[in-house]
Amino acid sequence: MKVSTLLRHLREGILNIVRNGWMTFASISSIVISLFILGVFLLLALNVNNLADQIENEVQIRVFLQLNTTQAKIDSLKNEIGNIPEVSKVTFVSKSEGLELLRKNIGTDGEDLLEGYSDTNNPLPDSFTVEVFEPQNIAFAAKKIDAINKADTSTPIKSVKYGKGTVESLFKITNAVRNIGLVIVAGLGITAMFLISNTIKITIIARRREIGIMKLVGATNNFIRWPFFIEGALIGMIGSIITIALLLFGYSQLVEVSQFQLGLMMIKLITLKEVGFLISVLLLSLGTIIGIWGSTLSVRKYLKV
Repeated sequence: MKVSTLLRHLREGILNIVRNGWMTFASISSIVISLFILGVFLLLALNVNNLADQIENEVQIRVFLQLNTTQAKIDSLKNEIGNIPEVSKVTFVSKSEGLELLRKNIGTDGEDLLEGYSDTNNPLPDSFTVEVFEPQNIAFAAKKIDAINKADTSTPIKSVKYGKGTVESLFKITNAVRNIGLVIVAGLGITAMFLISNTIKITIIARRREIGIMKLVGATNNFIRWPFFIEGALIGMIGSIITIALLLFGYSQLVEVSQFQLGLMMIKLITLKEVGFLISVLLLSLGTIIGIWGSTLSVRKYLKV
């Protein structure tokens, strides 16, 4: 296609948007409303998935040692546990550190329970905090740690705790939340595609006489199709850009306003910097493609004169 012809089609596409003001407004409004709803649920799904990841990453294995375990045995166990392929990090927690952490966790309401305990009469054992690369493998890693203990005649490990039963239920819940979010977003995406496409089809149908006249005076199918093709793309792009601006501005305000309150509950929203580019590219691409698709399908019907 010649550059001059392409410029002509581009000019006609832009003029069509201006000439058909109300229909253009209806199409753009449909795109903005549909994509905005989709974008809200997409942001919600991304944050729910991020929260599920945060919860899963908090899952750890606690390895409690026998009270009289020697330093040499502690060092040996740390190396053996660290060599397990699923394990990412092993941290030794001495009995004194464990007592301080316990005091911190129970707060002032339970400080009477630990009154009188110090380093000299500390009832807590030394322990390891073990982190894994994949939270789903935590039970498998715990079994390997237990196997290390059984293979040692002195059985230096008193117990291995990782929340057995609770952790498996937690993973089922987080996986269900992810799947439900994916289904909702996919359903809204398909619904948005049909709503926007049908609205654009209506704008083209309203101009079917124009298409028929152009066809009767000898215009080729491509000559007729390209301005509508460009018009649909531009309508989709304009609607997407408006949606992106509204959505990202609203989300940035939400993150700023709720940062302190959610921080108190140890909940962290995905930042605009992390999610802005993904949302922008996705909505812009979707809006433009739907605009082109709706125009192409509608024009094709009226090219057969």
